Amino acid sequence: MWDLVEDMREGCSVTLDTIAKMMRRLAGGGKWKDAIVVFDELESFGFVRDTETMNILLDTLCKEKKVEVAREAFVVLKSHIHPDAYTFNIFVHGWCNARRVDEAMWTIQEMKLWRLKPSIITYSTILQAYCNQTNFQKVYELLDLMVSEGCPPNVVTYTTIMNSLAKLGNFDEALGMVDRMKSSGCKPDTLFYNSLINILGRGGQVHEASKVFEVEMEMNGIGRSVSTYNTMISIFCHDGQEQRAFTVLTDMEKASCKPDLQTYRPLLRLCLSKRELYDHIERVGDTEWACLLFDDMLGREILPRYET
Repeated sequence: MWDLVEDMREGCSVTLDTIAKMMRRLAGGGKWKDAIVVFDELESFGFVRDTETMNILLDTLCKEKKVEVAREAFVVLKSHIHPDAYTFNIFVHGWCNARRVDEAMWTIQEMKLWRLKPSIITYSTILQAYCNQTNFQKVYELLDLMVSEGCPPNVVTYTTIMNSLAKLGNFDEALGMVDRMKSSGCKPDTLFYNSLINILGRGGQVHEASKVFEVEMEMNGIGRSVSTYNTMISIFCHDGQEQRAFTVLTDMEKASCKPDLQTYRPLLRLCLSKRELYDHIERVGDTEWACLLFDDMLGREILPRYET
């Protein structure tokens, strides 16, 4: 590695991107001290040690789970290199990935001392960490703090919290986030509606999921994605409403939205599962439906997996 570095230095073929890759390669191989040496010798490569290059070093160390080493380096460097908001976001990510959210919150306070304003990215990183810890009391406290500081949550923030609550089976609380988001004036997007439809379906509220899919999205001018259609098809199949599932598939095709493997899987399962409910003749009929679906998949160049 160092022989290559010397050759590059002599040939003057080093770019800042090359330096960044070099640091990451060294740190990734456990040679984080050598990564720091590269930073210390930047001037010999024709670069200066400034905010940008410092951030490259800190980001490299934090991503290799050396956030404490990065912190020690920053304590030394901050006396002559001024940090920016990205510097502190690096540490927020690093501490959260290390499951040390208290340090991440302390980093925000330090950030403010430098007269730098935390962004939605800063807060969302910590919110995700609290969600991972299922510490929703802290989540709600941080949401209130964001609003009070003029950094209101966005649709991604609300979607993240909603999904985290639903993952624990707290469907009512998850749907409460929908009301909170709407009352704040935050506009939904396709990913939000995909999550909402999925949560309603998992919570047994098939009619409400269908209403969101068929009425609310169109009313708000939000387009459907492949995932939106797939989610609704899966919900109808799980509820035994095969005709409505096929109707969604037809609507999907009319909207020029190309089905994928996830589109057909619940339909095939539903068709084949009917064999356990009907007599032999009807079972053959359902199998024919499955075969038609299977042929349709092949016609669309969708490669079935083994379980299909």
